[in-house]
Amino acid sequence: MVLERPGEPLRARELPRPDPGPGQLLIAVRACGVCRTDLHVHDGELPNPKLPLVLGHEIVGTVVAQGRGVTRFAEGDRVGVPWLGWTCGVCRYCRAGHENLCDRARFTGYTLDGGYAEYVVADERYTFPIPAAYDDPSAAPLLCAGLIGYRSLRAAGEGERLGLYGFGAAAHIIAQVARYQGWRVFAFTRPGDVAGQRFARELGAVWAGDSTQLPPEPLDAAIIFAPAGALVPAALRAVVKGGTVVCAGIHMSDIPSFSYDLLWGERTVRSVANLTRRDGEELLALAPRVPVHTSVDVRPLAQANEALDALRAGAVTGAIVLRP
Repeated sequence: MVLERPGEPLRARELPRPDPGPGQLLIAVRACGVCRTDLHVHDGELPNPKLPLVLGHEIVGTVVAQGRGVTRFAEGDRVGVPWLGWTCGVCRYCRAGHENLCDRARFTGYTLDGGYAEYVVADERYTFPIPAAYDDPSAAPLLCAGLIGYRSLRAAGEGERLGLYGFGAAAHIIAQVARYQGWRVFAFTRPGDVAGQRFARELGAVWAGDSTQLPPEPLDAAIIFAPAGALVPAALRAVVKGGTVVCAGIHMSDIPSFSYDLLWGERTVRSVANLTRRDGEELLALAPRVPVHTSVDVRPLAQANEALDALRAGAVTGAIVLRP
């Protein structure tokens, strides 16, 4: 399913099966999650995508061929491919352990073809073994919703009361990890999203309400998964002095002006960018121990456009996963 121009529907195309280059794997796709970042790329909110482009960066599949020099995986291995697809390894960020900030980084489903397809090639360095506890569709959301959520949770620091703004694919995973780590979770949804609030409570949230509301207790930290800049001052109102607000999305609408007293008191607003291999290794080892259960709506690859429309409309509980 190919994106030819931002804003236009994806089109079914027969493309040549790609060949793996040095250090690359050819992977037969078994499942690919539909992420909000796919929507941002599709809608033109992220600039300069590779065109034509195959979207998708929550990929689970089986290795069917190896390029020269591959050492980590063999044919038949089940692997996952995340958003971060390649880094230079030599810039100041890569050398300092911040490969997620590499200026030359390439991204699956954005500057590299992704997983809305039968086959994908991936750099073996940025490919993870998938825990046996998960089938293919259940594992797919871990590869971005889970990884970005996990990195955001680490950025939130330590505390007892955690707010999650936007209870979608990432929040439904990281709520489970946060509870495992001892947090009490407060969930914020779109106004009137009764089903989303019920889903959050089923996953252990101690409170669920509209994003326009203040929680019944002040929060130690908040993570904003929804791409709405207006939630930044809302979250600042909800956190205690010294609290942290983490912006987890790759795209967000403009943040409105707000009075300094919301930030004062050593409150912190920070963003999370991309992921590192360490994030992937840690989360994929932790998820089966929690255990994290992903809620997935599995659809055929041919319904990719309908899946993006459902995500855009906020009509998704958990995550949508496409299967060729």
